[in-house]
This record gives sequence, C-alpha cells and structure tokens, in this order.
Amino acid sequence: MPQMAGKTQPLKIASNGCAAKLRVLADPTRLAVLEALIAGPKHVGSIQKLLDVEQSLLSHHLQTLREAGLVEAERDGKSVLYRLAPSVVARNGESIDLGCCVLSFND
Repeated sequence: MPQMAGKTQPLKIASNGCAAKLRVLADPTRLAVLEALIAGPKHVGSIQKLLDVEQSLLSHHLQTLREAGLVEAERDGKSVLYRLAPSVVARNGESIDLGCCVLSFND
C-alpha cells in the first residue's frame, strides 16, 4: 500500500468500473456480440445468425450487455435493433474502446 507521511493509505482503484465491464465481456458470446456490432447496428435475427446461438440465450446476453451499458436497443417495427452504446467506441472495425481500455478483435 502507498505510504504518506508514515501512514499506510488504501489505494483507490479507478479501474473498478473497467473490471465490471470486463467481467461482463468475459463470456465469449457477449464478446462476440460486441464484435458483431463494430460494423454497425444489427437486428436480433442478424446477430443470432452470425453467432449461431439460440434466441433465448442471445436475449439473456443482450440484456446483460444493456444493463452493463455496453449496447443499446431500439424498437424497429416488430424487431429490435442493437448498437454499441455511445460509451463504447468502435475503432477501425477491429477494436472497441471501453473508455478504460481497448479490446482488439484482430487475430
């Protein structure tokens, strides 16, 4: 722990918010959803086809991503259109900036 004038002070962790985002993205399906949305907004059906995942499971993951503030949903007729949240910035189609760190999807 850092010391100040002979006293031990607890370290303030500014990365707690980042750690929470990374915990959400530790799931491969949720990470794949963000990767799919780098190119732009997509309807649920398109995401489902890209990821080859059951609709109920995808809905669960999308809800978790919405609650974490990583994606936004917008009603588009009978479907729902998903996009990266404004706090998540797509970079060159290969990475996303979470504000605290950058995740790259290139192999």
